[in-house]
This record gives sequence, structure tokens and C-alpha cells, in this order.
Amino acid sequence: MNYILMGPPGAGKGTQSKKIVEKFGIVHLSTGDMFREAKKSDEVISKLLASGQLVPDEIVVNMAKKRLEKDDVKKGFLLDGFPRTVNQAQELDKMLKSENMKIDAVFFIDVCFEEAVKRISGRRVCSCGASYHVDFIPPKVEGKCDGCNCELIQRNDDKENVVRDRLDVYEKQTRPLIDYYKSTGLLVNIDGLKSESEVFEDIKNAS
Repeated sequence: MNYILMGPPGAGKGTQSKKIVEKFGIVHLSTGDMFREAKKSDEVISKLLASGQLVPDEIVVNMAKKRLEKDDVKKGFLLDGFPRTVNQAQELDKMLKSENMKIDAVFFIDVCFEEAVKRISGRRVCSCGASYHVDFIPPKVEGKCDGCNCELIQRNDDKENVVRDRLDVYEKQTRPLIDYYKSTGLLVNIDGLKSESEVFEDIKNAS
């Protein structure tokens, strides 16, 4: 089975993607992971990600194309973070058609923007890799990691002004995808304000 996972920043796509790939035994194709790796050596991508702007379609499409050509995707895949524009979706359709593949469903996890801002801007991380949230997963001592006692930081792309910029970009460039996939009959709306387990249950029931 081949799926696409959509939703605004902060919708919980990362959490649900892990559950989906484990449940269905498919490959997780995250452009976010690809970008984080690429920005280590690509200054252009690094600056775009830090500012909250979308990476140009041509770069994203080429990265996705190379990944979809690998053998492991033949057992099924979950696209997370791609496509983000109608143009990318159209390019994806061409890619899949050339490989005799298709998308079986597009899961859209919907949350209001204020909830998304709260979820993202409250994140705190430690250099050891531990993650927290000031409201949902607070450390035992404010500002300190439970494990190593190091100072927790807020990543630049988690700051409220950057988050709101990311959401504005999403609204302008990614929202049209909802109409695109709705017209194909592939779109499945998921209420992202439900609990993690309830959201996953809705996804399983729609698969």
C-alpha cells in the first residue's frame, strides 16, 4: 500500500508516520529527513529551512524521484512532507505512472493554526537528543534535561514568529493540495485534535 500523509506543521505527522509504517510494514519516505541531511552540506537548503520557507519544487522533486527509484519502496511506502504543492503532486503522478505505481490514500491530519503554534513553539530539545514540551512533556526542572541536566533550547524553526511564517507558507502553497486530492477521491480527513491513539485508529479504519 502506498500512502501520503498531509497536515500543517504541528499536526502530529511524525508521530503518526511511525505508527503507520510499523503497522503496515512499509517504508517511511520523509522529505524532512532528506532535507536535514542535505542542509549539512547545502547552504541554500539550510537557509530556506531556517526561515520556514519551502524548498523550490525542482529540488524537492529530484530528491523524491531518486528515493522512489530504490528497491525498498516496492513493498509500499508512506510519503511524509511530499508533495507540498500541486505542481509537486502532478510530478509525483508522472513518476508513479512511469513505474506502474499508484497512491492508495491521502491522509490529511487537520489542526487549527493556533493549536499548531502552541504545539511547535513549546518544544524544547537537549544536545543529548532528548525532547520536551513546556506544556505536554515538561522536564522535572524547568529548562534542564532530565537525563544529563544540560540546558534545553528552543530550535530556531520552533520559535513562534518562524512557526507562524511556516503556517502562512503552508496556507498559501500547500492547502490547494486538499482540493487536488479531494477531486481524485483519495483524500481522507482526520481530526488532528483527537488523541494520538484516536487519530491512529481513524487512519487504520480508513486504510
